[in-house]
Amino acid sequence: MTLPEALDAETGLTCVVGAGGKKTTLYALADRLDRAVVTATVRIPIFDAEVAEVVVTERPQTVVSDARSWPLGLVPERERDDRYRGYDLETVADLAEAHSGPVLVKADGARTRWLKAPNEREPRIPAAADTVVPIASARVVGKSLSAEHVHRPERVAAVAGREESAEIRPEDVAAVLASDDGGLKGVPEDATAVPVVNMVDSPELEETAREIADEVLAHAPDSVPRVVLTRMVADDPVVAVAE
Repeated sequence: MTLPEALDAETGLTCVVGAGGKKTTLYALADRLDRAVVTATVRIPIFDAEVAEVVVTERPQTVVSDARSWPLGLVPERERDDRYRGYDLETVADLAEAHSGPVLVKADGARTRWLKAPNEREPRIPAAADTVVPIASARVVGKSLSAEHVHRPERVAAVAGREESAEIRPEDVAAVLASDDGGLKGVPEDATAVPVVNMVDSPELEETAREIADEVLAHAPDSVPRVVLTRMVADDPVVAVAE
């Protein structure tokens, strides 16, 4: 199974959330899809090197109809030297409707941590989203539930039912990925949620990731069709698919 197939991202509007590889996932998908657009509903670091071209525009629907270079990055503003601003939800939905190819969206932030739970303003997922991909890193297991490794540790602790600073277990990661207050927050009713456990870089981490995947499927059997284990930096990013 290819990465786009595993993540149900071959067509339509795909939003990536969570922590531990959102941007890498977006770029890995864009590199494997025909006529892909990469954009965001939140701030996104400069990504010109990851796509054929980035166009700064308030009218992305017009730009995409005339585009000749793919994958194409679309953003409304360069906010600082190191990042772009994201579009509002309606603009991204209109862009997806106007474009016949896949639209890939960074829909929250995590400050390079390996696990997160969203705050009250997150994630920023358009109602028209077809697929939502919540991500966590296998590497976070065994680390402390603290700001060093976790974005919004107090929210992760609340979702997982753990104390802050506790050692993170596979079941804690799974609880976050499978929760309506975690990885499944804001997933539209008609969208498909496909959680990803990323950074599966060794046999030991694969074993850990499989434990997480089994727990996710047990927690959310009606909401999650499968969990994808990945090593996004590899030529073939899909390590395994748990169903």
